[in-house]
Amino acid sequence: LPHIAETSQWADRLALWVGDKAIGGKMFAVLNFEPGGNRVLSYAAGPERYHELLEIEGLFPAPYSARNHWVAAHHWHVFPDSEWHEELRQAHALTLAKLPPRTRLLLASPPAEAKRTITTLKKAKPKKSATEKVKNGAAR
Repeated sequence: LPHIAETSQWADRLALWVGDKAIGGKMFAVLNFEPGGNRVLSYAAGPERYHELLEIEGLFPAPYSARNHWVAAHHWHVFPDSEWHEELRQAHALTLAKLPPRTRLLLASPPAEAKRTITTLKKAKPKKSATEKVKNGAAR
């Protein structure tokens, strides 16, 4: 799939993004590598397919993301590999379509130009101190 970025999120989880977070990219799937975790994968299903997917044994509303029409799978045997590929392709396409126009335009630019822009934006973004993170978390 084009324009994918990966980040390590929340300890043992790998987040898959359409576009880099620094340019306004959005997550479309999260893989859980936590031993004994209650799910292996959460992904964007969209409002059209959300309820239909929840009828499949092994899928359930994704914790913290169900309001955004995300589903989660208890195990990999919910779908054969070919169907997992299609589910993730659809999650990717759905998320790509929701990106801001500026982000989609940047992703459509030549790869070298996009890479330079992403690197520049990452360097320009100030890092938050631990104190700022605590204050922002407490303010919510």
